[in-house]
Amino acid sequence: MSSSSPSRPERPPLTDRNALQRQRRRAMTQGHVDVLHRIAAAELKDRLSEINRDFHAPAVVTGFPGFWSTEFPQACVVPDDPVLDLTPASHDLVIHAMALHWADDPVGQIVQSARALHEDGLFIAVCFGGQTLHEARAAMAQAEAEVTGGLSPRILPMGEIRDMGALLARAGLALPVADLVSQCASYRDLPHLAHDLRAMGEGNAMATRLRQPTRREIFARAGAIYAQAHPDRDDPSRIQASFDLVFLTGWAPSETQQKPLRPGSARKSLADALNEIRNKS
Repeated sequence: MSSSSPSRPERPPLTDRNALQRQRRRAMTQGHVDVLHRIAAAELKDRLSEINRDFHAPAVVTGFPGFWSTEFPQACVVPDDPVLDLTPASHDLVIHAMALHWADDPVGQIVQSARALHEDGLFIAVCFGGQTLHEARAAMAQAEAEVTGGLSPRILPMGEIRDMGALLARAGLALPVADLVSQCASYRDLPHLAHDLRAMGEGNAMATRLRQPTRREIFARAGAIYAQAHPDRDDPSRIQASFDLVFLTGWAPSETQQKPLRPGSARKSLADALNEIRNKS
């Protein structure tokens, strides 16, 4: 009898990579709706401009190389494949751009990006998360439950900012920071939103998605629910959709970096500090 323990079954993949790549190619050839990519790129440039450092060997990991190579022309741009085409310790900046939400192994993506950094190099990611498309998710779920009595995977599950921020520490990066920028977009109706999602390359590419056409009654009911529950505040004849851009920032460890204080190392207690403020007032 073997003494080895049985291997743990592999977790089924979240993403159908072939379907995702087809959607991205279709979006790029038929007119990519890149407004959220432009917002993400502008925000990244603002954040980088606030860092007192010049980056001479940047890399960008993305599923949309045409757009991001234009925004960061000096960068080495590589696809967001499960195994990243990055050379270890060869970059002072790695940007993971609008792709991490589709990764079956987001920690692995961050670990590989971190390994590609020089000591004290910067990793920064931007991806969808939080409450992105929560309106459409709720409307589609309610409509499908009413019409068929069941639910199907239709909108990618989005990571919460606290959980996504924890990935940075798990990947061994120092000084981790996670925050988000929320955007609201206005659409004529649910089909208009669905059209733009496909043009963004963000259609349903989940591995467990339905492989047959959705009944028209479901879309019709979902559209009615959506319009009633989430009208555009400026034009109630339209609907609004939420997009949260989550930004993750961390540094490759270095002895020269600022270190957080050890617990209990403060020289003055909070109570003493408050008492001094009261005595001065």
